Amino acid sequence: MITTIEENSEYEVKVKHKPVYDFISRVIDIYLSFLTLVLCSPILLLVAIAIKIEDRGPIFYTQKRLGKDGKIFTIYKMRSMRVDAEKSGAQWAQSDDDRITRVGKVIRKTRIDEIPQLLNIYTGDMKIIGPRPERPELAEEFYEELPEFANRLVIDPGLTGLAQVKGGYDLTPAEKLVLDMEYVEKRGLWLDLKIVFKTVGVLFKGDGAR
Repeated sequence: MITTIEENSEYEVKVKHKPVYDFISRVIDIYLSFLTLVLCSPILLLVAIAIKIEDRGPIFYTQKRLGKDGKIFTIYKMRSMRVDAEKSGAQWAQSDDDRITRVGKVIRKTRIDEIPQLLNIYTGDMKIIGPRPERPELAEEFYEELPEFANRLVIDPGLTGLAQVKGGYDLTPAEKLVLDMEYVEKRGLWLDLKIVFKTVGVLFKGDGAR
């Protein structure tokens, strides 16, 4: 059973209310997610064809993720792994993971596989900037050793964020928590802009991709 913020009162944190920032960032999220999806649609079409040609499997991949206050939602990605990649259960992707397809290696390196998550941003399940949305089963493992990890759920998760640009997959849950809570405390348009620029740099370098 996943621990939510309400249930995990021992580690409950108070979030500063920023109504002006929240309104502006939501408007930005809606317009940017829609515009980017439209502009990237030709790329997504080509990737979809390549995925289908490689192994005839499904084009998209869905997963359950944890949103604000522990709400579970469905995330959308371009499929980058074999169809049977998780026959042994949920697990993090590793460097040189043999479950990743040839097309998958390219789209993960360039983060093209993440583009369909813009649908989650448009519908309000996610934001452009925020803590990475974790899988419920993996988050449950983190809570056993780090119960305060649930504090990340006080705001909406994001496609990119402070923890993602400062280490991503290489961070331990404890390190990720520190950076995510720093973002929760300091979030604002200026910090968001800096994270966007850092994200662009990560994309060009291909750092942290698995």
